[in-house]
Amino acid sequence: MSVTAKDRDILARTLWGEARGESLSGQIAVAWTIRNRVNDGKDNSWWGEGYAGVCQKPYQFSCWNRNDPNYAYLTGARSIPFREFAQAQIAADQVMSGKVPDPTGGATHYYATTMPEPPNWVKGAKETLKLGRHVFFKDVP
Repeated sequence: MSVTAKDRDILARTLWGEARGESLSGQIAVAWTIRNRVNDGKDNSWWGEGYAGVCQKPYQFSCWNRNDPNYAYLTGARSIPFREFAQAQIAADQVMSGKVPDPTGGATHYYATTMPEPPNWVKGAKETLKLGRHVFFKDVP
């Protein structure tokens, strides 16, 4: 699959919106979760097609919801701080190019531990990693 400049930009913006307070390793883990959705091997995937399609599909990543406080930054209405966005771009580049292994063990889901309670989909899913303020899962029913 070819990766476009738009894919890189949308993935980096998603990483900033979802995990800007995380280390580079934490952002790489979130990026791998997105890559695992992109590469799920199914035609016309439910997740969406390509990085931009997966990231911006409604209700997959809350930072792209119009009522989310991050949305104005992701759409360019407000400026993302340079250093924070640069780290997200590094994470995006490393994951899209395959320069770093998947620390999540194939996760397709995660949630932030700052949520009041875990989402319902964790029941029956296999936890693969806890890193920073995120918990990662695969085999989500």
